[in-house]
Amino acid sequence: MSKITRAQFDDVMVPNYAPGKIIPVKGKGSRVWDQDGREFIDFAGGIAVNALGHAHPALVEALTTQGQNLWHLANVMTNEPAIALAKRLTDLTFADKVFFCNSGAEANEAALKLARRHAYLHYGPDKNELISTLGSFHGRTLFTVSVGGQPKYKEGFEPTPGGISHVPYNDLAAMAAQISDKTAAIIVEPIQGEGGVTPGKKEYLKGLRALCDKHNALLIFDEVQSGVGRTGALYAYQKYGVTPDILSTAKALGGGFPIGAMLTTDAFAASLGIGTHGSTYGGNPLGCAVSLAVINEITKPGVLDAVETKSQRFRHGLKTIDDQYGIFKEVRGMGLLLGAELNEDWAGRAKDFLGAALDEGLMMLIAGPNVLRFAPSLIIPDADIDEGLERFERAVAKLAS
Repeated sequence: MSKITRAQFDDVMVPNYAPGKIIPVKGKGSRVWDQDGREFIDFAGGIAVNALGHAHPALVEALTTQGQNLWHLANVMTNEPAIALAKRLTDLTFADKVFFCNSGAEANEAALKLARRHAYLHYGPDKNELISTLGSFHGRTLFTVSVGGQPKYKEGFEPTPGGISHVPYNDLAAMAAQISDKTAAIIVEPIQGEGGVTPGKKEYLKGLRALCDKHNALLIFDEVQSGVGRTGALYAYQKYGVTPDILSTAKALGGGFPIGAMLTTDAFAASLGIGTHGSTYGGNPLGCAVSLAVINEITKPGVLDAVETKSQRFRHGLKTIDDQYGIFKEVRGMGLLLGAELNEDWAGRAKDFLGAALDEGLMMLIAGPNVLRFAPSLIIPDADIDEGLERFERAVAKLAS
C-alpha cells in the first residue's frame, strides 16, 4: 500500500474536520512522533482525553489482556469488567448506579433523558423544561447541541428539540428568574471547556443546587472534560463541595479508549427501567477494562496531588511568557485544564498560535477564537512541561516579531 498522506484525508473524509498538517503515528508518555519521525510535546491530550499520556503500560496491559479473552456481548449479557468498573466508580463518588455508553454526548443524552423521564413519572408531562447556560457545550447529537449554549453548532439542523432555555453562565440571578416548577433539570459544566475554560464560581454552583432542591428539579453536572482527575480531584464537584443528582463523564475515563458513563443515585436511576434506554457498545469489556486501569492509576497516592503542583508550574511558565510578550488578558482554569485568553491586541488569533506552536514541535488546543487551551497528561513530567513551554515561547516570539 502506498504511503498515507494528509492530502488523502480531504479526498476520502467528510469535510467536517480540518486536522493539522501532520499525521502522528506513535506516542509515548507526553511525546508524539509523526510519519517523518519528528517529535512533538503533547499539551492537548487528545482534548483532555489522554489523562495518562500515550501508551501507558497499565492501559496497554489491560487492553491486551482483555482483548485475548472477551471483546463484546452487547447488553443481553453483562460482563466482569463492567461490573468492576461500576463498583469502583460508585465507591469513589456520590453515585449508586452507572450507565455506560461510548462518548460524552451519549452520557449527556442519557442524563437528559433520565431527567425528563424522572420528572414525567413523578410530576407529570408538564414538568419537562431544561435549562442550560450560554457558552456551554454538551455534545453533537441533535438533543445535546440543542441543550448546548452555542448556536453555531445547531445552525442548519433545525428544527431542534424544544423545552430548552439558556441563561448566562455564573449568573445565579438569571437562573433563579428562569427556573420554575416546570423545570425538569439544570445542566451545567462546573468548568466550561469549549466555551473558553471558565470555572464556575463556588457560590454559583451551590446556588444551583439550592434552586433545584426548591423546584424539585435535578442538577446535572457535565464533567466530560473536567472529570477523571483533570482538576486535581477525581471529579470537580468534589472540589467544589456541591453534589449533583446526575453526572456525565467520558473523555479521560478511557484514557484514549472510547467510553462514557452517566452516574446517578438509586432514587433517580429507578426511572430508567428495563427497555427505556440502551447502547449496543456501552459497557463493553474492552472499554471497561481499560477504564478500570485508568481509574486505578489516577487514584494512586500522590497522582491527584501532583496535578495542582504541575498546574502551578504551567501558570508560572505562562506568566513568564506573558510578562515578556504581553499577549494574555487572563490565565484561568483549574488543575490541568487551563485557558489563556488573548488580550485585545491578539483577539481572534488563537488559531495562529496553534499553527505556530505545531511548527515548533508543540501540540496544543484552542477554546474559541480568543482562548488557548492546555489539557496535557495528568502525569506529564516536569521536564516536558518546561520544554513544551520553551517551544511555546518560540512560537509566540515568531508571531510577535
